[in-house]
Amino acid sequence: MSKSTDLGLAEQQSQPSDGASVWAVIRAEAVALAGREPILQQLLAVQITNAAGNKEIIAHVLAARLSATQVATGDLVDLILSMLDDDIMRKIEADLVAVRERDPACTTFLHALLNLKGFHALQTHRIAHALWNAGRPEIASWLANLASLVFGPDIHPAARIGASIMLDHGSGIVIGETAVIEDEVSILQNVTLGGTGKETGDRHPKIRHGVMIGAGAKILGNIEIGAFSKVAAGSVVLKPVPEHCTVAGVPATLVRVHGADEIPAETMDQNI
Repeated sequence: MSKSTDLGLAEQQSQPSDGASVWAVIRAEAVALAGREPILQQLLAVQITNAAGNKEIIAHVLAARLSATQVATGDLVDLILSMLDDDIMRKIEADLVAVRERDPACTTFLHALLNLKGFHALQTHRIAHALWNAGRPEIASWLANLASLVFGPDIHPAARIGASIMLDHGSGIVIGETAVIEDEVSILQNVTLGGTGKETGDRHPKIRHGVMIGAGAKILGNIEIGAFSKVAAGSVVLKPVPEHCTVAGVPATLVRVHGADEIPAETMDQNI
């Protein structure tokens, strides 16, 4: 059976059959997920499978998210440890160095480790991405959503993100499912790497090595931001950007060509 056929069957099975309500399907899915992911058993029991009625389900789900999580801290530690490998640890160390070197408000590595939610969100994404690649999309999505609620950035667990990354401040950052961010990139608050509508497939931006994206910039569609380029704050980018360039405006246009030795992600120069 092909993968597409498998996906088609899974989609059919997730739809309510005649005589079954959406809520009945949700309960069945919760039971199945609890069997696959024991760490979520208690959470699913409290919020869904043991709920007295459908109103209780939605009430428990919303209340739990607004008050963080009912998963034990020790279980989360075990989950994270199970996904950490040498490659992820290498990326985490590179991220710490990047934040320490690029953020003038970060005076120590410990400060980055303990206090910067952009860093925390990025590292949680690395765990969620590992879970996604391991064929565990439900718990990957759950962890990504939890990270968004707690830290602010909304990063799809399938998004591919390299090393030496700084998510400065972190608030309001949105990174879509098929986005790619290469090494040595700096992204400031309220940046969106999004799609342009309801298209499917590969639909999000590709951010190449050494790029800096200024606060509030929106980069939309499956377009490439060339290596060592800069997107000025507040810009809306709808077309590909060449290497070693600065773009600015709504819609963004080319305003400057850099020297080959300039790395905007490291200099963090916000001037156009």
